[in-house]
Amino acid sequence: MALFIAYVLVVVATLWIVKWRYQAAKRLPLPPGPPGRWLLGNKFPKSYAPLQFAKWTEEYGPVFSLRLGPQVFVVIGRHQAAVDIMEKEGASLADRPRSIAAGETLYGSLVLLFESGGDRLRRLRKTLHACLQSRAAGTYEPIQTKYAKNVVLDILHDPKNHQMHTKSFIASVVMSITYGKTTPSTYTDPEVIAINRNLTRFGQIIKPGAYLVDTFPILRFVPGYLSQLKAWHREELALFDGLLDVVRRQMRDGTAIPSAAKFILENQRQYGLQDKELSFLVGGIFGAGVETTATTITFMMMAAATHPEAQDRVQNELDNIVGCARLPTFEDQEMLPQATAFMLETMRWRPVNIGGFPHRASKDIIWKNYLIPAGAIVTGNHWAIANDPDVFPEPQKFNPQRWINESGQLRDDLRFFPYGFGRRVCLGQHVANRSIFISTALILWAFRLAENPAAKIDTFGFTDSGNIHAPPFEICFEKRVDEKVIRELCALVE
Repeated sequence: MALFIAYVLVVVATLWIVKWRYQAAKRLPLPPGPPGRWLLGNKFPKSYAPLQFAKWTEEYGPVFSLRLGPQVFVVIGRHQAAVDIMEKEGASLADRPRSIAAGETLYGSLVLLFESGGDRLRRLRKTLHACLQSRAAGTYEPIQTKYAKNVVLDILHDPKNHQMHTKSFIASVVMSITYGKTTPSTYTDPEVIAINRNLTRFGQIIKPGAYLVDTFPILRFVPGYLSQLKAWHREELALFDGLLDVVRRQMRDGTAIPSAAKFILENQRQYGLQDKELSFLVGGIFGAGVETTATTITFMMMAAATHPEAQDRVQNELDNIVGCARLPTFEDQEMLPQATAFMLETMRWRPVNIGGFPHRASKDIIWKNYLIPAGAIVTGNHWAIANDPDVFPEPQKFNPQRWINESGQLRDDLRFFPYGFGRRVCLGQHVANRSIFISTALILWAFRLAENPAAKIDTFGFTDSGNIHAPPFEICFEKRVDEKVIRELCALVE
């Protein structure tokens, strides 16, 4: 009897707490934010919205809210708030908001990035996890080393086009991992040109407020309004279908080599994948990995050229650990904390996805007596979080030493979120980090990077797009190792 009474009391207490939280939530205000217009809400910035959001963070606090029509937007702009909301409340933010322009029209509701929470999201992520998890990513290191060596040789031959060389490096790595392509890819390859054209379109479409149909869904019925996006969808589907068909033919004739496409085709039934899901699931690996990783490596070189003292620390470490008679390898990484810190600081200093991707709150979230209501679109603004002075003192300063502890090793108490938050974190992060590390180590081993005094680098020059890019800039590459040695070591076949 006593046990039954205790059980009843626990149930009643639980129901009371739930009811209290619900009622309290309804009384709580939204996080503060800039005043909007009655009915229409706030006017979103027409350009570089994440930078304006960062300014509003300073004015209104670590979490602020906006309205666009009936839709509530909540922007997270400080590190601890991101941990409290985006990470600890990750289960309530696993959904994506409805995206009529990009998700439904451009990608035909077939892309993982825009998938809402639920069984299909879990199936798709489970499939990619098998291909991209840390253990699997380790098997790609020989591919990454092979093509990273090519970057060094390409810079020797043509230093002016260093940005293009990094793009070709990542394209080669990802095409090999994804489709089993054994020859180097360049940005002049037809399929690479087509994929990057689609990525450029995507970067413009996902900018806040780019398509009013995402705020006012009735616009999707306006004749011709979405016709261009529908045409682009057919074009992209044909591209990815064609790439996957090549792997299918190779599997039939026994010439297919291990790749993500081959693995997914072989395990289609196990993961419950429909035919129409496969092309975009595989193609999404290229789309998610090439543009962002190549841009990060570009910013790494920009940072080295404009911050010689930080570059010196990495190169002194490389000289002590690696020397000039061999190349740095993945096995050296634990002994190269300065190189890893340089990489981490690059991703904080110039986060590629500066505005973050939107999440949708599936239930009310209470944070510091403010309400983030169910249905709100919640975004972690990477630019503002990266510039949180409480966590990253002097945030505008490029300072890899912030990642190093007193014993000279990497800190384990400092974190940034370049790959997203919670249950929507990018599955390709292990592959991307390896590509960034090995290219950082090899390039800084072979060259001393410097600015041309007659052509100073604009370190704040980047595109206004979902994933940013640096415009062309000049770097002076001075060989640190005898050119003959560089060519011999980089030409060695693995």
